[in-house]
Amino acid sequence: MHADALAILQQHLLRGLDPAPSETRRLFHGRGRCWQGLEQITVDWLQGVVLVALFREPAAADRAALQRMLLALSESLAWRRSRAHTLLLQHRYLPDSPTELLLGEPLDEWLIDENGLRYKLDLGRKQNNGLFLDMRYGRRWVQEQACGKRVLNLFAYTCGFSVAALAGGAEHVVNLDMASAALSRGRENHRLNRHDLNRVSFLAHELFKSWGKVKKLGPYDLIIIDPPSFQKGSFALSRDYRKILRRLPELLAADGQVLACVNDPDVAPAFLVEGMAAEATQLRFERRLDNPPEFPDVNPDSGLKALVFVR
Repeated sequence: MHADALAILQQHLLRGLDPAPSETRRLFHGRGRCWQGLEQITVDWLQGVVLVALFREPAAADRAALQRMLLALSESLAWRRSRAHTLLLQHRYLPDSPTELLLGEPLDEWLIDENGLRYKLDLGRKQNNGLFLDMRYGRRWVQEQACGKRVLNLFAYTCGFSVAALAGGAEHVVNLDMASAALSRGRENHRLNRHDLNRVSFLAHELFKSWGKVKKLGPYDLIIIDPPSFQKGSFALSRDYRKILRRLPELLAADGQVLACVNDPDVAPAFLVEGMAAEATQLRFERRLDNPPEFPDVNPDSGLKALVFVR
């Protein structure tokens, strides 16, 4: 993280904050490897909160220089115009990803907006704050497709897709995730948007032990698969994704759609296309959703893969 790289980052942030986005957005995505020396840093605008994340431990001098630059940024005209009030530095390379408060008052939770919908984030307590910003177009696509449909949201996490589906007029959404705390946050997110919780189901189960429950609530017009690359004891991408694809024909309604996602930089879209062709021959690949422009990548296949399949 040499001086020239920090100067580039500073200019990106000054432009990104003046004017600041009206909704939550990524301001800088170094993980796409488009800027040398900044590959291990991201910066998010959380509507008053600026969250800087480091994914690799920098040298002590580099860390000090980064903090000086960020504090100088907080004294800039662009910062004042943005009405930012809190500056956080998250150390993603450490166990539990601790977050350092550089400016402002401590915040455990924070409300943000995306596409006119509200979500509650956790700040400073967990590795992930509750909403993956690169999936913005995926949530928008679900909202556009969901009217009148029964939706299955696998690996639901905090139910971002479910919130989008209900906002789009879904008849019913079934959210499945083994983390009951994440589903509880999903309920909160629905309540924030004044959704009818009678149209939402929450299953705090391990997927591969719950096919009967999932099938009983179907068939589904839209199925969303957005798993982690690895979840200790429950899911490994290379081993388990095809097991899910194999089940789709018995879960999906006629003319149903599937949004299948992978966010491992080492896994290409062909993993999903070939896997679907082998395990669910009734489904055909339709298209890959674009990623938001604030997530540039030197290799498009390294970024988020969100692929649409139709029956």
